Amino acid sequence: MISADLGHQLESFVAKLVASGRYNSKSEVLREGVRLVQEREARLAALDASIARGLADAEAGRTELAGDVFDQLEDRYRALPRAGE
Repeated sequence: MISADLGHQLESFVAKLVASGRYNSKSEVLREGVRLVQEREARLAALDASIARGLADAEAGRTELAGDVFDQLEDRYRALPRAGE
């Protein structure tokens, strides 16, 4: 069992959520909050891993010049059919 001191402002917010009927209990609100933090931490870990891969690619020379990439994108978008044509 976990006991948490949320402070007056957060405790009041949780009580309002329960009173509104959006949640059935304070525990339900806290579980949802912890799930959201868990999801955010997973997204941050994935972002950190992507950054690390990008840095490793850059250090290993597996990169392209931005100008070349932009030119390729412009060519690709120019080749797309335009709306109404």
